[in-house]
Amino acid sequence: MPFQKPEISKNLIILHITVFVWGFTGILGALISIDAAHLVWYRVLIAFISLYGYFLYKKISIRVSRETFLKLFFTGAIVAAHWILFFQSIKLSTVSVALVSLSSLTLFTAILEPLLKKQKISGLEIFTGLMIISGIYMIFKFESRYSIGIISGLLSALCASIFSIINSKQIQNRPAPIISFYELIGAWVWVSLYLLISEGLKAPVSLNPSDLFFLLILGTVCTSLAYVAGVAVMKELSAFRVALITNLEPVYGIILAFMFFGKKEQMTPGFYAGAIIVLGTIFLYPYLKNIKRKPVSKTPIG
Repeated sequence: MPFQKPEISKNLIILHITVFVWGFTGILGALISIDAAHLVWYRVLIAFISLYGYFLYKKISIRVSRETFLKLFFTGAIVAAHWILFFQSIKLSTVSVALVSLSSLTLFTAILEPLLKKQKISGLEIFTGLMIISGIYMIFKFESRYSIGIISGLLSALCASIFSIINSKQIQNRPAPIISFYELIGAWVWVSLYLLISEGLKAPVSLNPSDLFFLLILGTVCTSLAYVAGVAVMKELSAFRVALITNLEPVYGIILAFMFFGKKEQMTPGFYAGAIIVLGTIFLYPYLKNIKRKPVSKTPIG
């Protein structure tokens, strides 16, 4: 009997590739010189325009009901908050700190998904969450100079957990590109409103050629393409499983950060100890869950 359905295996591969691409967004966030809110504004603008071009090319109808539009539009506000907080975390600390803080996504999802779906909270998932908390506490203790950046990363993870759970429901009823398109439009509108209120739209934003190049990569490959893929896999994978694999993002991101920024990304031993606890817990979880689900053999021994 096969261990997995082929569709599940395919979706896992797609998710791993997507997470690697997401790991690269941290590098781009550090390379782009503009502030976090303007960065996200350009990112989602490029992303939903490129998606719209895809729909036109494929002659795909993007019509949805008013109720669906409003759900996705308001979910876009959470997506926007997640990205602004994430890039703000990078600019207030380092790529490595921001990515490890984002790993708390697993903790938030372990608690919120069962509550929102009215399911029993798994003791194993709570244990996983507590281990992640201990690792993040250690990072806080040894990297206190980055405390605001860490808090921004944690809040970003909370937002990511909420919209991941919402999307795990939405994907059951409509295609991933449609979900992504309207959420990205919503994100752009909400960021625009934020900039309008904060007078960020009035402040001149100077984009140098490298900023524009990196924004185009961020908006197309790392957002529209990766976002659609990340939502699509939720049709077969639970939000919690997606959250666990998404936590490979700091692994990919930290490796890439060392390649791009070298000594700037070097942290204290305490940071790496905390990161090992967080990431080690994430890798250990599937093994423990498999043992928990494995039926006890009733065949006599001997």
